Amino acid sequence: VGMKINDAISKKLLKVCAEKKYQSIDWGALLSYSETVQNIIDGNSKNPKILTLVRICDGLNITLKEFFDDELFTNLDRED
Repeated sequence: VGMKINDAISKKLLKVCAEKKYQSIDWGALLSYSETVQNIIDGNSKNPKILTLVRICDGLNITLKEFFDDELFTNLDRED
């Protein structure tokens, strides 16, 4: 049984922030999504929209492809 998608997204957000050590992050772009980001990381957001993830990725200065190009998204549990 794989990981749930919301858990994988949460882990990836933490991973990207740790890798960047908060450098090259566009905090202005993320500011309006800070509560959303926290809710995703905390597991309170069970189904983040793709557009929300695109905007978060913009703030992290990565593409959506880069975000999802991770082993975390292999063998996801499709039962939410």
